[in-house]
Amino acid sequence: MFEPGVLLAFALTLFAGLATGVGSAIAFFIKKPTPRFLAAALGFSGGVMIYVSLVEIFRKAETALNAALGSPGGTWATVGGFFGGMIVIGVIDRLVPTEINPHEPHLAEAMTPDQRAESHETHRKKRLLRMGTMTALAIAIHNFPEGLATFLGALRDPHLGVAIAVAIAIHNIPEGISVSVPIFYATGSRRKAFLYSFLSGFGEPVGVIVGYTLLRPFMNDVVFGVLFASVAGIMVFISLDELIPTAREYGGGHLAIYGVIGGMAVMAFSLLMFL
Repeated sequence: MFEPGVLLAFALTLFAGLATGVGSAIAFFIKKPTPRFLAAALGFSGGVMIYVSLVEIFRKAETALNAALGSPGGTWATVGGFFGGMIVIGVIDRLVPTEINPHEPHLAEAMTPDQRAESHETHRKKRLLRMGTMTALAIAIHNFPEGLATFLGALRDPHLGVAIAVAIAIHNIPEGISVSVPIFYATGSRRKAFLYSFLSGFGEPVGVIVGYTLLRPFMNDVVFGVLFASVAGIMVFISLDELIPTAREYGGGHLAIYGVIGGMAVMAFSLLMFL
């Protein structure tokens, strides 16, 4: 049987991944999430992820690697893992076409009047359905490393895992919207739109199952330290490439940055509470 810590870490990963379903619910039941709310929430999530990555996760990785490899070898390995994580998520990002990349907003209001007035209704619906389906697949792929980030954080420190899970869950909500809206417009079915959006979040727990199963026999301080440093790089990349730019697009520079600072402050305070 799995240890309690593993079960908690997996539960937090599942919670973060399935937040895409929350985005689908928001799209339908709140009708239109306000841009200012999305800007503040995304900025807040980015602030949490950047702070926890650079202040907590990087430090824990360096401590583990210094204990195993000594200094400065452990520090070099930490830095290598950090930028290695950025390279991995960057390559994944480059392989996904821009028009279906979940890092690009695809809300209904982004559609132009000409697009809404296309004469060939059937063709339009097929295109929207394909866009929604491919976006769901792209999000599932992107969620693999995010799931590993949540899982490893919770495995090492449950309090840290909760913070990471909440931050990733917040940023998964608009991704759920980007899947559900085009599928709903294409099919007219709220059920299908919600199902596709909900299932796209399973990339995170699937990533954990695959990653942990493959790495568990080799898990030691060196492997953990490199993976943890890579997780920090992945989270910083996601924040800088996706969360903050999208927050600025929805709510302007000031609101996005206020959200970032608020997220950092809350994360800092929560970490101080457990000293």
